[in-house]
Amino acid sequence: MAMSEEAAATAETPQSPTGTRRGRVRMKRSALMAVPAVAVGGILMALTAQGVLAAQFSISGMPFTITADKLDGDGFAQFGSLDHMIPGSPNQGHTGGQVLVAVSAIKAAEITNLCQSVDLGGVSLVIHAGDKGTPVAASDLTTDSDLLSGDGEFKNIEIGGDASTYTKAGPVGVGGKGVFGQQADHITLTHLNQHNYASTAVGFKLPNLRLSFSSKGC
Repeated sequence: MAMSEEAAATAETPQSPTGTRRGRVRMKRSALMAVPAVAVGGILMALTAQGVLAAQFSISGMPFTITADKLDGDGFAQFGSLDHMIPGSPNQGHTGGQVLVAVSAIKAAEITNLCQSVDLGGVSLVIHAGDKGTPVAASDLTTDSDLLSGDGEFKNIEIGGDASTYTKAGPVGVGGKGVFGQQADHITLTHLNQHNYASTAVGFKLPNLRLSFSSKGC
């Protein structure tokens, strides 16, 4: 990504710590990042230019949607990153093959009434699970999102820390050096809606799993 000399100079200027907040925090139908999106974007572009951030794997560039009635998670972390497509990907459009995302990492999660869908061009591949009394269970779960909304509640949240020092979500919850992040002991999200480019999990159990093609997604 191109960056002006003024922006580069700003990126090299050390930032003062923002302080730590502890306790319970509620956010109503808002993105989970704790700073304005424009500010996050500027910071991440500067870090990318310095070679600080790297993608975990090459994404297809086709986004997918996840919705759920409720997500309960122990060990939560979130920080910014960039996902990369392969060179010459037909899905890169005007992005240049890079997508700015917020990585959400959860050590152990239970998800009630999960729906996942991807638009394949006029038809959607849809997956449903965890809607018959037994929630979906995931361990070391990460999602790379450019949009996330819902009603959130956190226990012992810390905002503004260096993501490379994080421990609450385990190894998958560690970001790059100098990257702004937040972490918490526990997270509860209701009416969850995510627009994602990637997701990983060490373990993923999907009770009552159904896969189908449909004219509409989640």
